[in-house]
This record gives sequence, structure tokens and C-alpha cells, in this order.
Amino acid sequence: MGCPSNWCSVGKAKIDITQESVERAFLVAVAPKRTTDRWSANDSLQELAQLAGTAGAKVVGRLVQRLPVPSRKHYLGEGKLAELLSLKGSTKYNVVIFDDELSPQQQQNLEDFLQVKILDRVALILDIFAKRARTREGQLQVELAQHQYLFPRLAGQWSHLERLGAGIGTRGPGEQQLETDRRLIQRKISRLQEQIEQVRRHRLLYRQKRQKSGIPVVALVGYTNTGKSTLLNALSQANIFAEDKLFSTLDPTTRRLTLPDRSPVLMTDTVGFIRKLPPTIVTAFRATLEELAEASVLIHVVDLSAHNAAEQCQAVEDILTDLNLTDKPRITALNKIDLLLSNDKKWSEEEALNYLSDRPVPLSDPDAIGAVLISATKKWGLTRLLELISHTLSQTLSTV
Repeated sequence: MGCPSNWCSVGKAKIDITQESVERAFLVAVAPKRTTDRWSANDSLQELAQLAGTAGAKVVGRLVQRLPVPSRKHYLGEGKLAELLSLKGSTKYNVVIFDDELSPQQQQNLEDFLQVKILDRVALILDIFAKRARTREGQLQVELAQHQYLFPRLAGQWSHLERLGAGIGTRGPGEQQLETDRRLIQRKISRLQEQIEQVRRHRLLYRQKRQKSGIPVVALVGYTNTGKSTLLNALSQANIFAEDKLFSTLDPTTRRLTLPDRSPVLMTDTVGFIRKLPPTIVTAFRATLEELAEASVLIHVVDLSAHNAAEQCQAVEDILTDLNLTDKPRITALNKIDLLLSNDKKWSEEEALNYLSDRPVPLSDPDAIGAVLISATKKWGLTRLLELISHTLSQTLSTV
């Protein structure tokens, strides 16, 4: 199948040379026929749409197929794949984004069949991280994750040479170039790992110095876009970039603030979690996530206005379990309560908290010390949150 005139081919990677300002993305997911997962395929695709929007794409269509497992060849079954191709003319999509990580072979097969750029959820998240990373540390971590993602996908990048046919000049260059690329990326990965290890040692020295000061650390954790940065801004009068988009901030930020009992504390905002968080991200951000291990208390910030708040909460708990952090004292901050109130009344903080405190909350975290209703935007409930942090720290530090 020939390439469209506005596409140039570099190996199997096809690059759109028209440089449209906004890419038109079609989203695709496979939903298991039977699953105990509380996330629906529609919820997952809605989150994928948010990720695509954050990356700057316009979503022009969605498709879900129910299969026991995704097809090893094309992810989709033959019928749905043909349907996806038929929708190309009416939607004019120029990129298809899949809700799961594709194998290198699946990605190549899909590019050959659909003749558009193919991305999976991992590549999309990595692209957003690359766009959002502002510090040198964050940029190093993202670059490492990108190279680790790219490395197994090098195979086939030079197989286009096979189409030249047999004979003089067709033997070897593909394999040689592939091996050259592999060595280059392996060396790049090694250099990035060394640089990140230097960052890790620097962070360790900083934490040791911080520990000698005796000032405890409180770390904010939570699903992406639950309002962690807004909360840190509200508590410390900091000026951290906060935006209503997924992964609006990546780089950890620490601010000093004073608790109601006059004791100082360092509060750290960390990268937001997300369902299907790529393992390469967890590995690359190890130096950053180590901040959580050193914290005396974790504040789990939950977007209470989200219709799947319970599922987001569980996703964070699962990641904390993977990071061996479930034994950390934890407070749940139920954020964005102002979005649960009717707009036909002007609510005061006291009225809002009294009204919502009588309503059942569809969340249960048996490991949490306590839960506090807050609105980081309105600055509601922050006094109670600080009091609970102070009480938790006094209890925690007294047992050390």
C-alpha cells in the first residue's frame, strides 16, 4: 500500500509533513467481555480523550470492541479494523490512539493498514510528560522513559530496505543500521541513567540534610488533576503552575509552612498518578518518587466531584501498594466539594461543610487516619486539614 503524498517514510515511521496545527485523533479500546475491573471502557476512553486534549489533539471519533483479549496482530478484530478504516473518510483522522500499550508488531501492522500515525496510551503519556517537564531533572527522567519505550520498537525500522528486492546493494544495511541504532540508544540510556543516579544521590544528600533539621515532610499524592498543586498553593501561598488538565505539573515542588501548633513542616507536591501508568515512567521517576518514602505523612488528594472518584482512589492505592508505601500514615483530602453544590445559592464555608458532612461519601480507605472535606480553590476546610496533619505528625513522631 503506497504512502499518501503528504507523508514521508523513514523506515516504518511515517511523518506527517503537512504540520497541521491540530491533529485529528480517533480513539480505540478493547474491553474484555468479562472483567472485575470497575472502570468501564467508556470511562477509560474518556480519560484517553482528556490525555489527547492535553497533548493538543482534537478527538474526532471513538471505537470500542469487546474481545476476550486484544488481537495479537492488529489489536482489533478484522471486522472492527475494517470499520475503523472505513471511518477515515468521514472523520478525516490522521492519528489513531489506542488505550493500551501496543506491541511493536501491532504498531507496525496498524501503520501499514491504516496509513496514519499510530500511538498507544504509553506514547501519549510520554509525549505529555515531555511537554510538561520544566526542570532538568524532569527532562532527564522523561527522556530516559522515552528511550526505554523506543528501544524494543527499533526492530523493523529498516525493513523497508527489503522492498528494494534482492541483488547488489540490498544485503546488510538494514541489519547494520539497526545494530548501530541499538548501540546508540543503549549508550544514551546508560548516560541518562548515570545522570539520574547523580540526581538521586543529590536528593539523598538533601534529604539527609533535611532530616538533620528535624522538619517533617508531608507529601501530596493523588490521581492526576485532583488539585494537588492548587492545594499546595492555597496552603503555602506558593505560585505553582496549576491548570485543569492532566499532568499539568510534573516536577516535585516543596514549600515550608507552619501548622496550627506553630511547628514547621515541608510539604511536597509530587507527580500525579493515573491508571495504566507506564512502568517506564515509574522506573524513570524513581528519584522523584523516593520523596514519598521519606515523607512522615501522605495526603491523598481525591477529586470528590469525579463520577468515578472511588475508582481513581483505588488506582492510587494500587500504585502506593506497588511502591511499598501502604504503611505510611495517610490522610484523605476530599477536594473540589464546591463542585457538588448547587449554583442557585451563595455558599459560605461553614454552610458548605455542614451540608456535605451529612452526606455519605462513596469512598472507603481503611488505611487512612481520617478524611477531610476541602475545596482548594475556595480555601474551604484547610484549617481542619492542617489540624489533622499536626495531630497525625505528633502521634507519628512520638512513636519513632
